Amino acid sequence: MKANAQESTASKQVSTFTIDAPQLHSTKKIWVYLPKNYKASAKKYPVIYMHDAQNLFDAKTSFVGEWNVDESLDSLNAQVIVIGIEHGNDKRIDELTPYKNAKYGGGNADAYLEFIVKTLKPEVDKKYRTKTNANNTAIMGSSLGGLVSYYAALKYPEVFGKAGVFSPSFWFSDEIYKLTENTKKIKTKIYFLCGDNEDAEMIPDMKKTEKLLDEKRCYCLHLTKETIVKGGQHNEKLWREHFVNAYLCLF
Repeated sequence: MKANAQESTASKQVSTFTIDAPQLHSTKKIWVYLPKNYKASAKKYPVIYMHDAQNLFDAKTSFVGEWNVDESLDSLNAQVIVIGIEHGNDKRIDELTPYKNAKYGGGNADAYLEFIVKTLKPEVDKKYRTKTNANNTAIMGSSLGGLVSYYAALKYPEVFGKAGVFSPSFWFSDEIYKLTENTKKIKTKIYFLCGDNEDAEMIPDMKKTEKLLDEKRCYCLHLTKETIVKGGQHNEKLWREHFVNAYLCLF
């Protein structure tokens, strides 16, 4: 998908709205994908919250190509709502990292997640026909978005029962491992994805996290799914091509 295309590629099921984000002292643009039959039905749907909304649905707003989330879900006739949260541009690192990094700073994910949980989700549940419980609520993202999705699963297990953790930036801080070790019960279903042609630490860091999870819960529960893609690189192509697998595995 060509970056910064002139024409919008978002499907007609995609709309946007803006909402105040008091926790972040800003407003946020939110992208919404509704299933094909949403208007014709009266039923309720599960919801996936996703980061970096600029890259999810529309080649025109994407940085270097989109995820094709709308087309992929349309092709499955998927019965799910997707809520995409635009990143804060120069505030992206702050919002998507739970801890500070000596070189890159960051560490404001608590406020970002509080915005999602306390402000955005109640508005979404009021505005759309949603299944509101944790088992029907997922959080998903890549890179720093993968890191913050994993963190959200540990911090808000009563909100997010599923997480899609793509190419997670676990290198950002070792504190994420300590949090995993110190979390008593982890029942969230987690789909891990990375390529074997990403940063050299990507697979070892992901395996380390999975091992810590395995110590917290029986492997027999099949709550952890791992996909390592041969030749996969740290880019939208990898995440786009494996989004459907993650969706089908989590739901």
